[in-house]
Amino acid sequence: MRILLVEDNLALRTNLGALLEAHGHAVDFAADGPSGLALALAQPPDVLVLDLGLPGMDGLRLCRALREQADRHVPVLMLTARDALEDKLQGFEAGADDYLVKPFSSEELLARCTALSRRHRAGESHVLRIGSLAIDRRRGEASRHGQALRLHATSYRILLALAEAWPRTLTRSELTQRLWGDDPPESDPLRSHLYLLRRALDRPFPQAMLKTAHGVGFRLESDA
Repeated sequence: MRILLVEDNLALRTNLGALLEAHGHAVDFAADGPSGLALALAQPPDVLVLDLGLPGMDGLRLCRALREQADRHVPVLMLTARDALEDKLQGFEAGADDYLVKPFSSEELLARCTALSRRHRAGESHVLRIGSLAIDRRRGEASRHGQALRLHATSYRILLALAEAWPRTLTRSELTQRLWGDDPPESDPLRSHLYLLRRALDRPFPQAMLKTAHGVGFRLESDA
């Protein structure tokens, strides 16, 4: 993989770079937000490892700008010392794909970078298509047969997770982890969000795409 590491702490940047290169990855570096954004746009990496606290432009602003300006989806792994649920949700809302809290193990960093690269099919267009379904990951919009889908933010994230996993089935626990990380709500809101997603994705069309694999989880089925 080609990894862009945007981290202002010199010691951590050096150590992480050496770790990634020791495992055969090519690493580019930036020490501030504006430089990191410029590099990510000029040469989109397979994975962007992004510190949250950066001079010039913090990680949240950088991630938002990247999602608005990039012509493809760049997987973003956000690094931060903030472990509160609200901080994680802000990261995901800004466009981060995964979230790693400091301190972390080198094995976990490597595993998450590899998983992100595979999950997002690094380097492909930011528009993901399955049958009549099109998801614009840069704009955060989805459509079917050219008709825009009116989706709640959580329903969109469920749809995106299922589309990125397609044709694999995602278990209920995998979806819960993708949506709420290690701090799921005490209630079980997944059922209601799936209902809302089905209403927007399938009800207006003759063929349903969202399928339940009983006892396993959920998947998308192409209508092509």
